[in-house]
Amino acid sequence: MPVLTFDQSLPWRPQRVLVAGTSGSGKTTWAVLASRADLMVWLDLPVATVMRQVTMRTLRRRLQREVLWNGNREPALWTVAIEPDHIVRWAWKTRRRTAERIVALMKERPDLPVVRLTSHREGRAWVAGPLAASSPGGMAYQREGA
Repeated sequence: MPVLTFDQSLPWRPQRVLVAGTSGSGKTTWAVLASRADLMVWLDLPVATVMRQVTMRTLRRRLQREVLWNGNREPALWTVAIEPDHIVRWAWKTRRRTAERIVALMKERPDLPVVRLTSHREGRAWVAGPLAASSPGGMAYQREGA
């Protein structure tokens, strides 16, 4: 699935797209991006999927001693048991945060279209279908949860 950054142009040329997944920006960054967004894409994966992905990615990075950023590497695997902010524990603790933020944003910005995708399959289908078919004459997505 292609990754679209906030400033990349989409076929209908919105100025800003806010992409919300399981990991989020801090409150300040979220508020600024949300206030400027023309479209919200919400990747709302099941908790089991998110936790499996986070755990497997963490294992792979640790076992392959992959360099992350600024020379950092995943810590020893046993640290998940003692580090309160270990990425696996953080993912579990913050699993509801994005949904709460989006519900609040939908109340604040009823004009903001929200595309809620609940699986990778839905995401691929949306990118290949409605997103690809969208044009300045009409957007091919629906506001979810309104």
